[in-house]
Amino acid sequence: MNKTWKILSTAVLIIGGVWLGSLLNTTASGAGGTGQPGTSDDPVVTKSYVDQQIQKVLGGGTTTPTPAPTVPTNPPNNGAVSTSNAVVIVDVKPGEKLIAEAGAEFIVRNGKAIIYSLDANGVADLTDGKDIVNGQAIVTNHLLSFPRDGRGITVQDGQKYGLVVMVRGGYSIQ
Repeated sequence: MNKTWKILSTAVLIIGGVWLGSLLNTTASGAGGTGQPGTSDDPVVTKSYVDQQIQKVLGGGTTTPTPAPTVPTNPPNNGAVSTSNAVVIVDVKPGEKLIAEAGAEFIVRNGKAIIYSLDANGVADLTDGKDIVNGQAIVTNHLLSFPRDGRGITVQDGQKYGLVVMVRGGYSIQ
């Protein structure tokens, strides 16, 4: 009798669980649910439709998006000066210095570069969390932050190839 009782109670629990699960599923998708996505109960709309409706409510017509401004990817290097906040690619030839304005950020993408500074203070290497002083080498692909004007980078002595640098913020080439 003990074996029969265990089999019978197991069967009742399984059947009861299946019945309860189907009951809960019916309740969730029935009157208490919001319906299937894409139906009249739950429509799917696009962003452009929502934007149009917002413009109608605000009293304006439909607006056309304005194109993004173009940024030169390789400005001329002869005394080039930039104050843009966009990222530009700058080529630095041997013998030239890329001088940053306060708050500028550089990433040396190609070439061997060193820090140039008129004082003992240096430049923050944000990737390593270190300060790099005048004359020290820069690791490529590290983000450098220039806290003050007059500091920059130059091509390491003995290198015949220049640098390729990503620059955000103001800079000049001397």
